[in-house]
Amino acid sequence: MAIAIICSGGDAPGMNPAIKKFVDYVYKCEQTPYFIYDGLEGMIDGNIKKADHKDVAGIIHIGGAIIGSSRSKRFYEYKYRKQAFENLQKHDINKIIVLGGDGSYNAFGVFAKEFPISFIGIPTTIDNDIYGTEYCLGVDTALNVIRSAVDSIRDTASTFKRAFVVETMGRECGYLAAVTAISSGAEVCVIPEMNFNKKVAKHYLKKDIAEGRRYILAIVAEGTKATTDIKEWLENEIGMETRISVLGHIQRGGNPTVHDRMMAFEFVVRGVALLLKEEMIHQAIGYQNGDFVSMEISVVNSGKYSVPDNILKDLHYLD
Repeated sequence: MAIAIICSGGDAPGMNPAIKKFVDYVYKCEQTPYFIYDGLEGMIDGNIKKADHKDVAGIIHIGGAIIGSSRSKRFYEYKYRKQAFENLQKHDINKIIVLGGDGSYNAFGVFAKEFPISFIGIPTTIDNDIYGTEYCLGVDTALNVIRSAVDSIRDTASTFKRAFVVETMGRECGYLAAVTAISSGAEVCVIPEMNFNKKVAKHYLKKDIAEGRRYILAIVAEGTKATTDIKEWLENEIGMETRISVLGHIQRGGNPTVHDRMMAFEFVVRGVALLLKEEMIHQAIGYQNGDFVSMEISVVNSGKYSVPDNILKDLHYLD
């Protein structure tokens, strides 16, 4: 049986450990693994090749994805989805492991309604914003990359008595910013999920400065589009010289942490096992309450992720 793996959408640390485990485990199951290179674009173009152990040797510690990834506007058109299916047929592939986020899940949800394709989605995004799972591959590494950057920024902020506004990724989800703010002891956190109470924050920050505080650390989620506003507020209302640091794509790179590697292994093994067990399946694997679960892709695609209440309650100066 031919089983393929594809990375779709944004890259995330943990993809390469998942790819390695995929090849090793599929061979262990006496099946044939295939790589779909460069995501949906590669599937449309027929960039599909049989994988071997040598292809995944020495990749477990590397960020990114050795098989590439992409976002595809062409995949919105039926003729290109049909072309992608025909390319899969050339290799007798009708089962696919999908490493991606909600955009990838939606794309394969449409694809599987039109053609006889089985797939298992593995939540892979640093945004950690997929419904039905508390954990996505890549988020632990991203949080540690952010932690390292924020710790360094704090050093220079305290030296020069400055405020720093650090912008994190996450699209419309504030998970990265919220966890970073809590774990770094930031004085300010601004995320899409909650309103930032400037009046309350100003009261406490002014009090802290009067008592000797030398710096302020503000974590802002990119989805709020409030980075510049918070900088101006800190300068004009709080009275502290302020700098902006947009972390950008460094959050997507770096050596996958041990946790991301181990989670990648578990996700892949369970995904392949489901594909081998069922003749036709369209599901995603999630992680809930310390255990792995599987859900119909239609359920995942119709839901909306929300940052856990226990994390929101730990944030300061919020309505």
